[in-house]
Amino acid sequence: MFEGVLARLVAGARRVRRFERRELAAFSRWLQHTGNLLHLTVLVAVPLLIGLVTLISNAFAELSFLLFPPLASGVYTLFSDPEGRYASPRKFVVGLVVGACCGWAAIRFSAPFAANAAVSPASAALSIFLTGAATWLLDVEEPAAFSTALLVLVTDDASPEAYVASVAVFGGLVALVFAVWRNRFYERRAQYLYDTARSDDHVLVPMRGDHDRAETTALFGATLAAAHDAGKVVLLAVLDPEADDDEATATVDRLESTAERVRTRAGVPCDVVVARGAPVPTTLETAANANCDLVVTPYEEETGLLSPYVRGVFDSRYDTIAFRPTTGTRRWRRVLVAVARPGDTAHAMLDFGARLVGRGGSLSVCTCIDAEVERRNAEKRLADLAETVPVDVETRVARSRITDFIGANAGAYDLLVVGSSGDRSRASRFVSPPTFERLRDVDCDVAVVDRGQP
Repeated sequence: MFEGVLARLVAGARRVRRFERRELAAFSRWLQHTGNLLHLTVLVAVPLLIGLVTLISNAFAELSFLLFPPLASGVYTLFSDPEGRYASPRKFVVGLVVGACCGWAAIRFSAPFAANAAVSPASAALSIFLTGAATWLLDVEEPAAFSTALLVLVTDDASPEAYVASVAVFGGLVALVFAVWRNRFYERRAQYLYDTARSDDHVLVPMRGDHDRAETTALFGATLAAAHDAGKVVLLAVLDPEADDDEATATVDRLESTAERVRTRAGVPCDVVVARGAPVPTTLETAANANCDLVVTPYEEETGLLSPYVRGVFDSRYDTIAFRPTTGTRRWRRVLVAVARPGDTAHAMLDFGARLVGRGGSLSVCTCIDAEVERRNAEKRLADLAETVPVDVETRVARSRITDFIGANAGAYDLLVVGSSGDRSRASRFVSPPTFERLRDVDCDVAVVDRGQP
């Protein structure tokens, strides 16, 4: 009885750990969306920074609580759009100080015209005029500057001079925190958040179908692996359980010959595995045993649809690329990445493209829109993606159907990278088939990327 209870407790603990791992993986992928990352950062950064400023200001009775509104507004402006027009630590601090100084000057200049009111209309009007003129001339336009310009007019508990000084000190503190966060984390977020940037360097290549196509697929996988110092390739042949020893020997010889070409061309270690069994389970078992984190398989179709083998690998926990060579090229220096929406799959596709082109190639990322009103948001999404890879990226937004755009532009590229639509529901894929299933005659190689299941 005790053993039965213990077994149930152990099984329950394992289920909890599996659930925690799935939830953690789901949260990690949610965080890979730049918009979600910025929203979460704002939720954390604004309260913490304002709390820190409050803690410090409580030690100085002469500091006014009116310091906080422009700081809160400024923190949000900086962290919500760290690459935007107003995301400059220098402009942020100088703008706040200039606004406070203009308000202080307005008090002095308008004193003869002050009315019997809590705030003189002349002072308010003059402070805004001076702030607008000064920030424009100094090129430090900052929305929160107008807040400090007005708030300095009502600093009853502290002198205007103390208010200006506190704006400079605490504005500088906020700017310093933002600069460190942007330079040390946000601009390096790919290496911290995106799985493919720090993994997907041990590549398993199932050698299936036509040998030339399989060998080209192996070289493609090796090129991806070579982008990381720890990269390696494993070539896999899955034989029928009833295959004789002579067939196995011939298969080993053929794979060893391919492995030697891979080592020479890509400069990465290349191992060979020949196994017997059912294709999909054997492939996944080999990936686990060989410590691989990416499967690059030849693209296969049956009656116009993805083959059961490729679908089976897509449904696994491994990142997978189904590669369809059509041009005979074995160097992919001009790559077009087509994305439909931001997220971890889009980041993975762009990372793979960056690995292929290196420093001397050409990488483009595109998306298609239905109406012109969508263009600005689409350009922002592509810009967020482009910032995460260490190569120059051309962004293209087209108002057309994705298949029409690809058909008109594919000839200018060596490779097209598209997603598998694995994040869409079955009903959605039935109503609108994935892009790769609608691509038939494309004048370049095609790589279909599927992120592993968490």
